[in-house]
Amino acid sequence: MIGIYFSGTGNTKFCVERFLQYYGDTIDVFPVEEERAVTALCDATEILFGYPVYYSNLPKIVRDFITKNSSLFAGKKIYIIATMGLFSGDGAGCGARLMRRCHAEILGGLHVKMPDCISDEKALKRTSEQNRKIIQDADKKLKDAAESLKAGKPVREGLGLGSHAAGLLGQRLWFYTKTQKYSSRLKIDPGKCIGCGKCMSLCPMENITIREQKALPHAKCTMCYRCVNRCPVQAITLLGKRVYEQSSVEKYL
Repeated sequence: MIGIYFSGTGNTKFCVERFLQYYGDTIDVFPVEEERAVTALCDATEILFGYPVYYSNLPKIVRDFITKNSSLFAGKKIYIIATMGLFSGDGAGCGARLMRRCHAEILGGLHVKMPDCISDEKALKRTSEQNRKIIQDADKKLKDAAESLKAGKPVREGLGLGSHAAGLLGQRLWFYTKTQKYSSRLKIDPGKCIGCGKCMSLCPMENITIREQKALPHAKCTMCYRCVNRCPVQAITLLGKRVYEQSSVEKYL
């Protein structure tokens, strides 16, 4: 089994790598924004597919990856890990339904609560101690799920009809348009920006360019929060107006 994932601040990458470690396979993981993910998808039979959940839905970049490579999913056996800050209902189910239409077989699904990464909103902010406990709980859940899969009894979180209803009523119906298109809301304060180019190099969508020694956002943001959380001068915001806390999974390991 190989891992294919999308990860903004490292939460999902951590979960995919940990699961494969406990499953006992070589840890071969490939981010969806790199061409080698397509090659891995072609060559592999069993795939661990991980992504974060936005508004109880798939990030646009993940949906585009699945749709663009739909023919390559045929006959593949997929286990899905969906990461979230709180609750999604059917986070794994969103990907599963799309992959089934591509004629993939869904082995199971797992929902993993991870530290919040939306750094420009106060909601879901926790202490470092609380976030470390979240990581510890997630690690145990990943280990148990990997052992269950090895035993032929895969966890199937988020894949049933009840979960589908919970995802729809919980957020997706109210915020459906948030993930159907790429966002044009990314903001970079030119008064703070030092033109270091870090945001440009991190962006999976190539949505940021440097002009006249200042970073300039465009209209194809997938809301991963990499740039917001990594900007050395906190010049970038997306949903909020200022950065409250920059987050990455490494802070809590």
